Amino acid sequence: MDDGQDPIKDLEKGFDVVVMGTGLTETILSGVMSVQGKRVLHIDSNSYYGGEGASLKMSQIYEKFRGDGSKPPAGLDKDRDWNIDLIPKFLMAGGELARILRQLKQVQDNVQFQQIAGSYVFRGSGGGFFGLGGSGVHKVPSTALEAAKSNLIGIMEKGRLKSFLESVAAYDDAKGPQHQGMNLEKDSMKSVYDKFSLEEPTRDFVGHAMALYSDDSYLELPARQTFNKIKLYAGSVAMYGKSPYIYPLYGLGELPSAFTRLSAVHGGTYMLNTEVLDFEHADDGKVSGVKIKFENPRKDGEYVDLVVKTGRVLASPNYVAEGKKKKRTGQQVVRAICVLNHPVKGTDNSDSGQIIIPQSEANRKNDIYIAVISSAHNVCPKGYWIAIVSTIVETQNPQHELKAGFELLEPIEET
Repeated sequence: MDDGQDPIKDLEKGFDVVVMGTGLTETILSGVMSVQGKRVLHIDSNSYYGGEGASLKMSQIYEKFRGDGSKPPAGLDKDRDWNIDLIPKFLMAGGELARILRQLKQVQDNVQFQQIAGSYVFRGSGGGFFGLGGSGVHKVPSTALEAAKSNLIGIMEKGRLKSFLESVAAYDDAKGPQHQGMNLEKDSMKSVYDKFSLEEPTRDFVGHAMALYSDDSYLELPARQTFNKIKLYAGSVAMYGKSPYIYPLYGLGELPSAFTRLSAVHGGTYMLNTEVLDFEHADDGKVSGVKIKFENPRKDGEYVDLVVKTGRVLASPNYVAEGKKKKRTGQQVVRAICVLNHPVKGTDNSDSGQIIIPQSEANRKNDIYIAVISSAHNVCPKGYWIAIVSTIVETQNPQHELKAGFELLEPIEET
């Protein structure tokens, strides 16, 4: 807002669109509409941008998850050094989201991406007949050549995996599901594995570390989707080498922040720490205004209730009554943010990586994921790593379900 204007009077003029929530979807829409010349008000009940996709300072992490007034310990208390994601997500380099973001000038000008150093899978036992791998973290092979060199699998299995990956590489989805005597729209993935005589551990890392399925339900589904997922993985690795993943410097929160800046440059108005109280409706039932509560910018400590007139509202589900009252169904995810002062064992001292513990290795129905980043991505001070462990909740003791991940990361400085 212009410092010469009364901010409240400016709000009373109304807006073409009111956007609620500053996640990536909301900020992209806000940015696009501002560029189109619409008068946009963008509000968020949080004190930070990004919603669930935000990257927070260490003090904000303590405030959000501990809420008892505790402060970060010495060595972790310099906020300027920390950008910690609430939800870990690496972008597949060849995936649709990365492709779209690379085409947007606002992202090109404001966000830099860094490659994630490696993609790994945990193996709790040896790699089959004459296997060289043993227990521990292993790099995931993505091509027939890498499979031939990998110590993740045994000598006898290397040839079978090589044949399988060559078959996947030769598949062209545009030509239909018929491929090398298989009908990938009808044949299950299990039957394809059987055709190539792949062992169970090999099926595990192909399905979970390359195709990125979190459980084994995909085995009974048509193989076409799995072939395409593996091709995407291998193609993404081929773009940059090392791993298929990329990640924005300074954290995932840089993505919504880029579009926030785009909207602001084109006249968008942003208000954090703003509560949505109610919606007003016209006679035809359409939304005509939003009642909000915010601190009076002219008088510290005084709060104002105000109805902002608008003809359109775009909102994250948690801002509307139906979203707030909606009964939680389906799967829940448990996550833990861990601070380390060492690289993860078995990753060759890598500055980053995704590690997957297949469900079969943890005696679970769902995999455990560990996303590791470091100072190379400008998210923490030098000498530290951030590891976020997550999985789908299966029991009444969610934190215990992350135990296998914690053991892999030990010693953990802070969690």
